[in-house]
Amino acid sequence: MSADTVFSLNRFSIAFGNMTVVEDLSLEIRRGETLALVGESGSGKSVSALGAMGLLPESARVTGERRLSDVDLSQLSAKDWQRVRGNQVGFIFQEPMTSLNPLHTIAKQIGETLRLHQGLTSRGARERVRELLVQVKLPRPDELLDAWPHQLSGGQRQRVMIAMAIANRPRLLIADEPTTALDVTVQQDILALLAELRELHGMALLFITHDLNLVRRHADRVCVLYRGQVQESGSVEEVFQRPKSAYTRALLDAEPEGRPVELPDTASPLLEARELEVSYARPKRLFARGRAPFMAVQPLNLHVQRGETLGIVGESGSGKTTLAMALLRLTGSTGQIAFDGERIDNLKGNELRKRRGNFQVVFQDPFGSLSPRMPVADIVSEGLRFHYPDLDDNEVSQRVTRALHEVGLPADCTARYPHEFSGGQRQRIAVARAIILEPQLLVLDEPTSALDRTVQKQLIELLRDLQARRGLSYLFISHDLAVVRAMAHRVIVLKDGAVIEQGSCEQVLHAPRSEYTQALVDAAGLTI
Repeated sequence: MSADTVFSLNRFSIAFGNMTVVEDLSLEIRRGETLALVGESGSGKSVSALGAMGLLPESARVTGERRLSDVDLSQLSAKDWQRVRGNQVGFIFQEPMTSLNPLHTIAKQIGETLRLHQGLTSRGARERVRELLVQVKLPRPDELLDAWPHQLSGGQRQRVMIAMAIANRPRLLIADEPTTALDVTVQQDILALLAELRELHGMALLFITHDLNLVRRHADRVCVLYRGQVQESGSVEEVFQRPKSAYTRALLDAEPEGRPVELPDTASPLLEARELEVSYARPKRLFARGRAPFMAVQPLNLHVQRGETLGIVGESGSGKTTLAMALLRLTGSTGQIAFDGERIDNLKGNELRKRRGNFQVVFQDPFGSLSPRMPVADIVSEGLRFHYPDLDDNEVSQRVTRALHEVGLPADCTARYPHEFSGGQRQRIAVARAIILEPQLLVLDEPTSALDRTVQKQLIELLRDLQARRGLSYLFISHDLAVVRAMAHRVIVLKDGAVIEQGSCEQVLHAPRSEYTQALVDAAGLTI
């Protein structure tokens, strides 16, 4: 171990009962260096960091050597750990909304670690928090001091997490999937910020991720894990240019590929919208004039043909999901919406419910969108029973089995619950729930954002196969342009609720006309 090594593991292992989840992991991170720990979900990345920092339950058996500079972490008492975690070691967790306390303001949450480890007064802590907000480049720091987590965007919440993690100038910063579910432009901003802070404070950075594109751009060295075992490690250039293990090569080859299903020559419009607009009234201030409404979606026209995939891309807050919800009549809007030649914008009650089986939606979070209290059979069949109450149990069971077979899941999984499945399997269950009604249109709202690249690739192939066999039309919402390129025939680019440009996927991504679209393409690192 060299003199500038900040953190090291040697023959480090973790077991729960008879199951070993990490085996003989050895690594070291030097001052001012970024080491990426990569692998699919379940490979042992996050549990390794948690185990090294003493954050696993007592049932876990942790063995091997783990050191922070010259400190043997395995010998620390509970009181010693309190002085290390949040002080000498900072954490940035994957989901900033659930990691931040919704009942405390930003100033109070960041200030807590300053008062605990540095003994600052409330006033001194508040001043230091403001400095940190400026350091992580958050706008209007004076306003954000008293803001609540729900009032911030995903990127802003992640910057607050970074401010909290660096508050005490730690020697080691552990960033666990810090950019998952963030837009590509925000991803680049966050990682550039981490690199800047690493240089400024001379920190060692452990970057846990499954996104190899980010590793290629932002890490110095990489360690590849598979089922808790190291497949290979070395410099990023060495591992990416000359991978030794078949698993690493499979990860590198797992980029979304292929092109959309070929459209029939006689495709006709299935969904059409004219002058569609979504606006929300702003709260009126006391003794003030009424404020202009917030325009979530500015007036636009669009159409989706039968068998076609229309991609909707843009950053968070651009109006992508709001547009989709308006088209599905799940949020209020003005303008005309026609489905299969019939106006649906003026339908209400039972008339609208009768037509909902023709357009279904698959949501972003494959766990949050499935009821944890229902087995798979009930989840998949719920919509079927609602729209076709006269079907007997035997017919419902047969249709559930067929739907699960179509998405590549075994029939014997019907009695299991969502928590018993991986993220990719849960998303397949969500697709099965949607297609069991044999809809003509599927709205796919960021269906791959929480999935590993290998699982993303499998889901994309499944969706293309279903589209080819069933003639489905897709409204595909995503900020991942590599996935959009593999799925969409045409693309609409949204910014602040307005259409920036639209056209064929090849045209928009290969020769973008606007600076905004060009920035999205550059941030995605697309090679076309």
